[in-house]
Amino acid sequence: MKILSIQSHVAYGHVGNSAAVFPLQRRGHEVWPVHTVTFSNHTGYGAWGGPLLAPSDVAEVISGIADRGVLGEVDAVLSGYQGGAGIADVILSAVAQVKAANPAATYTCDPVMGNAKSGCFVHPDIPPLIRERVVPAADIITPNQFELGFLTDTSPADLDSTLASADAAMAMGPSTVLVTSVERPERPEGTIEMLAVTAEGAWIVQTPHLPFKANGSGDVTAALFTAHLHETGSPARALAATTSSVFDLLQNTLDSGERELQLVQSQEVFAHPRLQFEVRQVR
Repeated sequence: MKILSIQSHVAYGHVGNSAAVFPLQRRGHEVWPVHTVTFSNHTGYGAWGGPLLAPSDVAEVISGIADRGVLGEVDAVLSGYQGGAGIADVILSAVAQVKAANPAATYTCDPVMGNAKSGCFVHPDIPPLIRERVVPAADIITPNQFELGFLTDTSPADLDSTLASADAAMAMGPSTVLVTSVERPERPEGTIEMLAVTAEGAWIVQTPHLPFKANGSGDVTAALFTAHLHETGSPARALAATTSSVFDLLQNTLDSGERELQLVQSQEVFAHPRLQFEVRQVR
């Protein structure tokens, strides 16, 4: 695969492209990273250095790639956190150009907006833009349960309501919804789940809930799920492999005592997922 990944970049640590690119490369895929910011570190530290790139600068990079005549080789476009409203136009333009050159290409949008504990943490202009313009252009979206509810103006909680919310999201345009953190009230204590939904079916997988926050894990999840879905054509197999790799990455990070994802140290779990968790079809 060849993947055009339009995301943030940090020098220290692993979020955005700094989280997504290496796992994809370790699986043998070619990645063309286009950066939307170049920061010293992720903003969770409270202080950082470096520029937020102007949308016109990001567009110039994509234009330069297009001038090489290679956009038809792109199999997937991937985007994550959008720091400002202007970057959405650049991403949507890139997706349109790629799909004009290769109609089989897909677009994966990780609609980063917030979570149940923090609420929305992006600029107020971003959520309506993602809901009204970006998600309808996507083939795959990877919201958490909170973001899924925000996108669809629903309140996903148990399995049935989460499935209904995923159906509402697919009605907006995407053909595949990966809900990255499902916290059903009926699940066993100390667990968390991921749910993949398409028109053909729905599949859920349950893992232990590791007790820490890992910036960048959602970026790794969206990247790997996109790759595995392209590789296998099976949402269930993509869910199993992605869950396995991400859980082992998080466990390795927790065991290390480090704050940043132990991406390089965990490279074997990207190349050879253990497939240690059972995926169950729920529809």
